[in-house]
Parts: sequence; structure tokens; C-alpha cells
Amino acid sequence: MSNIQNSKQYDLEDRTLKFAKRVINYVKVLPKTLPNIEVIKQLVRSAGSVGANYIEANEALSKKDFLMRIKICRKEAKESSYWLILSETTNEKDEIQKDLLLKEATELTKIFGAILEKSK
Repeated sequence: MSNIQNSKQYDLEDRTLKFAKRVINYVKVLPKTLPNIEVIKQLVRSAGSVGANYIEANEALSKKDFLMRIKICRKEAKESSYWLILSETTNEKDEIQKDLLLKEATELTKIFGAILEKSK
């Protein structure tokens, strides 16, 4: 693997980690209503799973394993978008943060989709 590809690989690892951390910070300020508590649990799991599966993909033992992990990354990014949409905010600042996280989840979904297309 070239240095440029290797650098991008770790940039995406860092980006997915930052996404998960931003989600955790976002949910800390959300109202603790019964529906929101369940949404928050699912959101934290799916956001963290994006990066965890990307790390696993980078350690894949075969191309088939790599592709499966990238598909899971894409799926978890899409799922994160879903839970973000369902999360209830109480002020404009939180709504702006939600929109930024939705944008990032969408971009990650597209990135993993592009990786899958290029890997075929």
C-alpha cells in the first residue's frame, strides 16, 4: 500500500472516531425522555460501530472479509442517520449540531459506498 493510501486509511479511522465522539457529546445534552433514551442508546451504538468496523476492515484477512466490514460500516452510518433524525432536541444549538452530524453520517455512507464500488 502506498503512503498516500495508508495516510487516507488512517484519516478515515480518525474521522470515524471523531464522528463517534461528536455523537456522544451531542447525546449528553439531549432531553432524557423515555423515547429519547432508547434512541440515544441505538445512536451511540451505531455511531461507534462505524469506526470499529472500519478498523476491523483494515485488519481483514481477505478481500471478502474487507468488503463485508465496509458494507457494515456503510450500514451503520445509514443507521446513525436514522437515529439522529429520530432524536429529540429542545433548542436551536442542538438542532444545528444534529444537522452537522447528519451531514457527516451521509458523507461517511457515501465514502463507504465509493470504497465498495472501487473494490469490485
